[in-house]
Amino acid sequence: MTAFFLDGTRGLGVGSNNQGVSPFSQIFLDQNYLLLTAMNFSEFQQKTAASGKPVIVDFWAAWCMPCKVTKPILERLAAEYASRIEFIAIDADDSRPVLEKFRIFGIPTLLALRNGQEVGRLTGASGETQFRAFFDALAEGKEIKVSLAPIDRIIRLGGGAILAAIGLSTGNWLVVALGGILAFLGIYDRCPVWNAITGLVHRKLNTSTGE
Repeated sequence: MTAFFLDGTRGLGVGSNNQGVSPFSQIFLDQNYLLLTAMNFSEFQQKTAASGKPVIVDFWAAWCMPCKVTKPILERLAAEYASRIEFIAIDADDSRPVLEKFRIFGIPTLLALRNGQEVGRLTGASGETQFRAFFDALAEGKEIKVSLAPIDRIIRLGGGAILAAIGLSTGNWLVVALGGILAFLGIYDRCPVWNAITGLVHRKLNTSTGE
């Protein structure tokens, strides 16, 4: 059978009727990655556990415009890192059990797995520089740290400063607080206290997921 990808290109498909694949899954093969739809969590665990390499999972949907924007970048990186990383794309609409297990609330989301355990994630559309850093860290066995793009940092800091100034000038402390939160979102990835807290939360969630 033939599989149609987001950009209209086609690849070879493996059907569930004659290839021994679970009826719950449809697996489409591209030269650099697997595109999986309708996966339950058990199938997901089996697939990632069977890989002898670290795994990056891309949760996407056909209606998601940011997913279409990032797809060509991820395809290039999947090809470049094919010998060191297994790249899997999963349809978020048809794989709700997997999304719920990993508490994924927005797409596109990249999930990095090492030895079956989540070691990092990246949510939202990003540029090639951020995606490459994500792939590099996983391939080299390093801690995955996702930093903001310079333009995003500037927008958040600038927007926060403007809101805080408006709030101060009008005596509206709620607006001041919102400005402070927005500004913090421009530096949160460099805050050691925030990193310590989120690291602890991720370890707790990973432990819970493993159970």
